[in-house]
Amino acid sequence: MDILISGLLLGGTYALMAMGLNLQYGVARIMNLANGEMLVLGGLSAFWLFTASAVSPLLTAIIIAPLSFIGNWLIYRYLLLPLVRRSKNQGQLEVDSILATFGMSFALVGVMVSIHGEYFTYSYLADPLSVFGSTVALNRAVAFVAAVAIGGALYFWLNRTYAGTAVRAVSVSAEASGLVGINVDRISAFAFALGGAVTAIGGTLISTFITLDASIGVLFTMKALIIIIMGGVGDIRGAIIAALILGLVETAVATIVDPGLTLASAYVIFLAVLLFRPQGLFGRRTT
Repeated sequence: MDILISGLLLGGTYALMAMGLNLQYGVARIMNLANGEMLVLGGLSAFWLFTASAVSPLLTAIIIAPLSFIGNWLIYRYLLLPLVRRSKNQGQLEVDSILATFGMSFALVGVMVSIHGEYFTYSYLADPLSVFGSTVALNRAVAFVAAVAIGGALYFWLNRTYAGTAVRAVSVSAEASGLVGINVDRISAFAFALGGAVTAIGGTLISTFITLDASIGVLFTMKALIIIIMGGVGDIRGAIIAALILGLVETAVATIVDPGLTLASAYVIFLAVLLFRPQGLFGRRTT
């Protein structure tokens, strides 16, 4: 039971990392390698406000979400949209976006190091909580509930609203969406900005129980990419389920085998999905 509870909570953490990038790559087709740094920025904001003014990270998440949305919209509009418009095919766009966001990730690391170069951590909602006989930290439970709530809200919005339907249409085919009157550039910019906001919220919540530093973002990005490929690009439901599976597997390996093999177990799953189901658990087969 301890493995199950701990694995689910870890999976919730991974879901917070992956949902934002899934929107950005699944809809806007931007492989944002600076996603992890955006998450760390959200965590750094929560750290600053909590240590300086005792502002709850939960309140910080509400404050940082619209700011991150605006910032990511500006990044898409002035940095990435020119790449989208000049690209002749999807492959060229992915290569260009990888190079652009890879450079942006280094720039963000440099900014964070210059502002706050050392590790940062703080204690918030670290009280023990009993769940089905297992003791867990309250902050991890809160992050898990938030991941489920955010994932549920995104899934409902994408599948039950007109705007969400337009977003899903663009994720399937930008060309066909344009032919039926959907403003593809506007929808892509909105999806990229929304993904950035979700990532920043995840950073504020994760910072309550993980020690962060400027250079750790690359690890978050790698885990998010594994989850997206496992669950299916653009599928929020798949991202959540893949995150939970990854959390359960890593927890089981760390508990039963060796903690040093958790990352290896993640890549074994990743390679298995690439070999036997490259479209992911819920992805669409290419024709």
